[in-house]
Amino acid sequence: AGLNAALQVNNGEPFTLDRADAYIGVMIDDLITKGTQEPYRMFTSRAEYRLVLRADNADQRLTSKGIALGCVSANRQKVFEAKRGLLKEGRELVNRLKATPNDLNMKGIKVNQDGVRRSVSQLLAYPDVDFAKVTEIWPELSTISQPIAEQLEIEGTYSGYLQRQDADIQAFRRDESLKIPIDLDFSIIDGLSNEVKKKLDETRPDTLGAAARISGVTPAALTALLGYVRRYRPNNAA
Repeated sequence: AGLNAALQVNNGEPFTLDRADAYIGVMIDDLITKGTQEPYRMFTSRAEYRLVLRADNADQRLTSKGIALGCVSANRQKVFEAKRGLLKEGRELVNRLKATPNDLNMKGIKVNQDGVRRSVSQLLAYPDVDFAKVTEIWPELSTISQPIAEQLEIEGTYSGYLQRQDADIQAFRRDESLKIPIDLDFSIIDGLSNEVKKKLDETRPDTLGAAARISGVTPAALTALLGYVRRYRPNNAA
C-alpha cells in the first residue's frame, strides 16, 4: 500500500517512483488512495506536478533510475550521459551570458530600464524571445546543438513556474519522508472520526503524504495523525 509505484530489485530494496517522478506514480497513487469505484483514466490534469513531468525531459528524469536498477544498456547509458553533459554545459552558458537593459533594448529586446543585467536563461522566459533571437546577440550559442537548444529554451520559458513547482515538490517530499508504521492501529488515535479511521485502515497509507490525498481525510485529521505518529512506539496502545 502507499502512494508510490514500487517493485523489488535484486538487493531487496524497493524501487520507487512518486507523483513528482512519473505519471505511473500518479496513477498507482490515485488507484490506491482514491479507490476504483469509477473507471480510472490517467489524465495529465491529475498530476499536480505536470509541468515537471514533460515528454522532453523524460530521459533526464528516469534514465538515471534505470541505470541504478541495471535495466539500461551500456550504449543507452553512454548516449544519456553525453546528453546530460551537453545540457550541463549549455545551462552554464545561458546562465553566464548576460547583458544590461540598455544593450538589450539596442538589440531589439525590450526590458525594464532597471539597471539589472539579465542572463540568456532569464530572457528566454520573455514571450517574444526564443533561442534564435538570443543567438543573434551571442553567436557563441550557435555551438549548441538543436536538441539541446530546444531543451534549454523550454526550461527558460517555464523557469519561474518550475522554480515554484520545485519548491512544492520539496515540501511534498518532506511529507513523504514521514513513514506511518505498518502496524499502526488508527482506531485508537484521538481526533479522527470513525469515517477517517475506516478509510485509513482500508487504504493503509505508508506515508503522511499518501494519507493526505485520501478523500475525506481533513487537515485536522492529518494534524492528529502527524502528532500520534511522531509519538508512536511499537506496541503502544495509547
